Amino acid sequence: MLSFNSVSSRVLQTLNSTFNFTATRHACKITSIHAITSMKTQPNQVNHSVELGNRRKCLLDRPGLFGIKRGMITWFNDNGRQFPATVIEIDSVEVIKHKTEQEFGYTSVMVGAVDKLKNVNNLKLFEQAGVSPKHKLGEFRVRSETGLVPVGAELKADMFAVGQMVDIKGITKGKGFAGVMKRHGFKGLAATHGVSKAHRKQGATGGNQDPGRVLPGKKMAGRMGGRSSTEMNLEVLHADGDAGILVVKGCIPGPNKAYVKITDSVKLYGKSIESIERD
Repeated sequence: MLSFNSVSSRVLQTLNSTFNFTATRHACKITSIHAITSMKTQPNQVNHSVELGNRRKCLLDRPGLFGIKRGMITWFNDNGRQFPATVIEIDSVEVIKHKTEQEFGYTSVMVGAVDKLKNVNNLKLFEQAGVSPKHKLGEFRVRSETGLVPVGAELKADMFAVGQMVDIKGITKGKGFAGVMKRHGFKGLAATHGVSKAHRKQGATGGNQDPGRVLPGKKMAGRMGGRSSTEMNLEVLHADGDAGILVVKGCIPGPNKAYVKITDSVKLYGKSIESIERD
């Protein structure tokens, strides 16, 4: 029969060999955690970098145009049916510069529209491109360098085919300070039953205790219009490259004589690099 002292000594030897324990006056101590070799973990992958964002972004294969909204007309089809349409002028749209992924982190084409005769800025930029100075400058992101159009090339209205869908982006008409009924489409308060001089107001805006305040982004009265807006999937009805006329079905944002940005429909023709690799 083994004694208690012999069993305890064997237990201490086993602990010492297995867990690096040391016994002092019948008390056990473990080695400091700082003496144990640590294992380095892999750094987290940053999903918000420019390179990964370019792979996820739904981009088009070619740039678009800048146009001038000239007004709305009534368009008749072959069957005699009529519907509203918008006339857009395409005036002297030329490629100014390329931006590559190696230099800027993304690929885009800088395009200018409408010749400018005086008070010209960045004259060196236009001289390098071999084009006349422009009133309107802007960029069009493309999927890869295969979509870069040669510098100095003129882009005409007939680059869009009749029947295809386009997206048009512009600045909406500024309407000044507006109430909630005009700005957000609220129905307002009751016209009777004790409502006094508050028929077009919004009603309660925040709770007393929960949340006890007005949350950010609450739809309230304020400045209406003057913001960027995009009309998507508009059908091209007519495209005349020599005359510089583009007619699209429906209405587009902005007043007459305002610049608009015209591109192929992103929902129909746009793809991301990740989706192409998966296919």
